[in-house]
Amino acid sequence: MNIQLLISDETHISHASAICELIEVSAKLRGTGIARREVAYIEKKIKTSHAVIALHDDILVGFCYLETWSHGKYVANSGLIVHPDFRKLGLARRIKEKAFDLARDTYPDARVFGITTSPAVMKINSELGYRPVSFAELTPDKAFWQGCQSCPNFDILQRNEQRLCLCTGMLASSKNEEHSKKKNKNNEQTK
Repeated sequence: MNIQLLISDETHISHASAICELIEVSAKLRGTGIARREVAYIEKKIKTSHAVIALHDDILVGFCYLETWSHGKYVANSGLIVHPDFRKLGLARRIKEKAFDLARDTYPDARVFGITTSPAVMKINSELGYRPVSFAELTPDKAFWQGCQSCPNFDILQRNEQRLCLCTGMLASSKNEEHSKKKNKNNEQTK
């Protein structure tokens, strides 16, 4: 199957509405998780090349975007979706890997994080180097947590003063932190 995974640009703006619909449908099917997104918000992510889009014959089949928080100290891969007709093909993993690389290349000093209720996303994240963490280790940026308002579980997050919810917080080192760790490990081995 010929599926293109692309870093978004202005030529993909026409898919913004379909992306928002797919995000909403996916959230309803799961009954939890993905917060609703506005078309203008997704258009901005697409225009600024802060997204990965998967197309099959120019038809949207998957998407994920980047968002930075806390003045660039954190970057999240958000809104990972795959059209139901294209699930179970490893596409979510491919999109997530490309978005992870995009995040680390675009923001090499930022830690990559996410919150999810999806066991499949947790598995992919773990394989990419994320580790489960408490919400206290994630961005303290209030705007990030306000983005959860359209999630059906927002009341749980509020009741717990943003310390826990049904989502699992996951965090990966920044590209530069990882490079530094490898360099230090190599220096230790040569001593």
